[in-house]
Amino acid sequence: MQNSISQKIKDELDQLGIEPKKSLGQNFLVNEGIYRKIVAALEIKRDETVVEIGPGLGTLTQYLVNAGAKVIAIEKDRRLIDWLKNKFKNNPKIKIVENDILKIDPRKLGLEKDNYKVVGNIPYYLTSRLIRTVFEKWPHPEKIVLMVQKEVAQRICAKPPEMSLLAVSVQYYSKPKIISYVSRNSFYPAPEVDSAIIKLETQNLELKTNEVKNFFKVVRAGFAGKRKQLANNLTAGLKISKQEIRQKLTLIDIDPQRRAETLTIEEWQRITNFLFSQG
Repeated sequence: MQNSISQKIKDELDQLGIEPKKSLGQNFLVNEGIYRKIVAALEIKRDETVVEIGPGLGTLTQYLVNAGAKVIAIEKDRRLIDWLKNKFKNNPKIKIVENDILKIDPRKLGLEKDNYKVVGNIPYYLTSRLIRTVFEKWPHPEKIVLMVQKEVAQRICAKPPEMSLLAVSVQYYSKPKIISYVSRNSFYPAPEVDSAIIKLETQNLELKTNEVKNFFKVVRAGFAGKRKQLANNLTAGLKISKQEIRQKLTLIDIDPQRRAETLTIEEWQRITNFLFSQG
């Protein structure tokens, strides 16, 4: 089955005269079983809206529609837009949008909080920015299912003492879970690394803009110097004296000598709330 879908995708690329662009991270999935796993992870309800990031040749798009979804497919590559519009011209459940996912105004898509899902095969260079963009600038989706590099998926799902800025950023908004690992041989052209399907179940956070801003100000400061003690990083990043930082961390039962990688989301929130509630 993989051979037939692989040949179909190669034939379609030949028809278009397209060589996949490395600059856009274009590696086309050619494993039908993996398409089914992605759709299953989304748990699509009939006529539910799914935003697809980078539909490419529209292979996953068709699987989504077959599962009952209404699809808003956002594609950046001009070479693929006319192809997609022609391919799905008779399907009212599919809307093709030419835009950059990092720049598009989500209000123009008619999305509502907790009432849509997001799916996409995301290149490495885009992963962190895309996740933050969706969580911070869009109405919160109910669920996000992404294909990312295996290492990135593992970093996103990390626990203390192996946390990172990426892990904290994602876990602040959602509960991530690796659904399946995917061999590099499941793509055309084959990338240099394996991938993983990751599901992000968004948490119902009613956060004020200043709370989010303060949280990430503290977290970025905490991770600014690798393998440095928390108190030293916060002192440098927040422009607060080391003595004051040490005292405040001690008051909330956090050892100033700990490193950022060892802290939980709850501890970061505790630090943020304490620092910004003080006069």
